[in-house]
Amino acid sequence: MRDGFEEAYEQAPRPKLSYPFEHGPETGQAIDIAPGVKWLRMPLGGSLAFINVWAIEEEGGWAIVDTGMGGPDTQQAWRKAFAESLGNRPVTRVFVTHMHPDHIGMAGWLTRKFQCRLWITRLEFLMCRSLAADTGREAPADALNFYRAAGWDEEALENYRAKFGGFGRGLHALPDSFRRLNDGDQIEIGGRTWRIVVGSGHSPEHACLWCPELKLFISGDQVLPKISSNVSVFPTEPDGDPLTEWLTTLEAIKGRVPDDVLVLPAHNAPFHGLHARIDHLIGGHERGLTRLRALLVEPKRAVDAFPVLFRRKIDEWVLGMATGESLAHLNCLLARGEAVKETDSAGVVWYRAAA
Repeated sequence: MRDGFEEAYEQAPRPKLSYPFEHGPETGQAIDIAPGVKWLRMPLGGSLAFINVWAIEEEGGWAIVDTGMGGPDTQQAWRKAFAESLGNRPVTRVFVTHMHPDHIGMAGWLTRKFQCRLWITRLEFLMCRSLAADTGREAPADALNFYRAAGWDEEALENYRAKFGGFGRGLHALPDSFRRLNDGDQIEIGGRTWRIVVGSGHSPEHACLWCPELKLFISGDQVLPKISSNVSVFPTEPDGDPLTEWLTTLEAIKGRVPDDVLVLPAHNAPFHGLHARIDHLIGGHERGLTRLRALLVEPKRAVDAFPVLFRRKIDEWVLGMATGESLAHLNCLLARGEAVKETDSAGVVWYRAAA
């Protein structure tokens, strides 16, 4: 569920974003972004290496935005950060943009350690609890049928069975309660107003935080500068259309948040150029949809879409994410009336361009 996929084949040059910080913080260290706002990194491993988290100073301590993956490495990084960069002051509350483990993984540890509240949208909290409940469970028949329909072979299905139920392993035990964030909320943090901007597509009810006074926009995974957020269809909602939701959200953010903000993303570095980046992301996916529609002149399965959507080889480590993204593009074409689908006698779904 993490990001990190290289962007799909691009026909247009990347926008010239500007990055005001030459280097990011080392583990345990912090960089001052604006008055009372600090940038920290928590280790992830893998291609992304780290996730950005943010500390906002307020009366009594620090409001934290996003927490890192659950586990001893992140716990140690937080202890080091409190000792070396945050003055051993307590956490007053924890904001989480969305429910993926690299964002919410340490929320339970921080809220229990400092006896403070988790602030998150309702759907993100409930979806996280639902997925965490799958830990240790066998892969359900619905999920196996879903991936078989997408074109997976028996080896891929067996790998899925072996790995199923791993979501909760990236989480410290979740808090038992939360404070709900809603789109349009105006929340005072550190004596300044931060507005909640909710999007969907990458996750069900992703919260971004925008401070007009400081001209800061904490974008989470909703807008990233160098990689495209994973937008996938999953077995729990096989007919969902998250790509349309994501593209609609990006357009809405462009209309609500001015271009002069400094974007604080979950991955890569803070940057200027929000609107140009949004245009590039939307354009890239629209070009991908055009290529996919051309491919469907002959019937294709979801796995047959990989070459026109991704520029890397799809191996067993990214097969699930690639399949989810392919299905998101296919479901978007179905919703637009530009494709149709049929299921064969083996339960495999075939897509073709609408006449």
